[in-house]
Amino acid sequence: MSAASGREPRPPQTRRLRRLAQRLLLRAGGGGLVLLASATVTFFALHLTPGDPVRALLGGPTSNPTPETIAAAVKEFGLDQPLLTQYAIYIGRLLRGDFGVSFSQHLPVADVIAEQVWPTLQLTAASLLVAWVLALVSVLGTTRRGRWVSGLGSAIETVSASLPQFWLGIVLLAVFSFGLRLFPPEGNGGLVSLVLPTLALAVPLAGFLAQVMRESLELALDQPFILSARMRGLGDWPVRWRHALRHAVLPGVSLSAWAVGSLIGNSVLVELIFSRQGLGRQLYQAVSLQDMPLTIGITLFVTLVYIVTSILVDALYVVVDPRIEAGRT
Repeated sequence: MSAASGREPRPPQTRRLRRLAQRLLLRAGGGGLVLLASATVTFFALHLTPGDPVRALLGGPTSNPTPETIAAAVKEFGLDQPLLTQYAIYIGRLLRGDFGVSFSQHLPVADVIAEQVWPTLQLTAASLLVAWVLALVSVLGTTRRGRWVSGLGSAIETVSASLPQFWLGIVLLAVFSFGLRLFPPEGNGGLVSLVLPTLALAVPLAGFLAQVMRESLELALDQPFILSARMRGLGDWPVRWRHALRHAVLPGVSLSAWAVGSLIGNSVLVELIFSRQGLGRQLYQAVSLQDMPLTIGITLFVTLVYIVTSILVDALYVVVDPRIEAGRT
């Protein structure tokens, strides 16, 4: 019992759970504000876009609706209301979990997202995994391996990070699909069709991850605990794998939260190039057709994935290096 307060001190496990709950509440509150800001910016940006949303709603520029049909559509979707009123109505629907109906597909936005989300998440997860594998192979295989090997590894990482993903996708398509005919040029037909889109997204990301981890690995290899491990007779690979890698991957783990959002965003062009189904392709079509409910719905979903990934990365930080949790106490 604490003599000063007269209360039983909380056990360490209780304190850790309380701090974890507080952090999760803070992150959830911040995530809610980010979602609101994302919906607001997208809503007003779409209203500033030239074009007629009523025409898009009724079939596009080639449609020829009657004035009565136009009036009925305007009234049904509230497009005759002032802009701020439309915004308030739409935010109110979002807060109730109602994403509305797609103007262009005449289906609930939630159904469209549910149908298209798996191909995009599949592509994102595969790209992130391949990027991490490539980055670890490059960093562990070339860092402090002599001047030429280390310089070559660093140069490859710099070039990889500078490659535009859409350009790399076109090159891969031309060489391996149309030239060598090793992979299908389009579609979602199994793992084979996933290879080229995954490489188009993963190679530039691997360059970024390797660059930040290389610097951390070099710093870790200069620490006293590495010298101590070598003096105990450990070889070079065990020293790198067991002792130095944990410190080197932390910047990469932090970068992965941004990478997930970036991969989903860049999937717009990659899904178009490889004619794949997915949220990226749907987002492109929704913006082109001024389909405001679908555009905002997909934007909010991508933002939500980014927020959830950030929270998971924050938790993974403590798993990778428990000293971080100790430093927060």
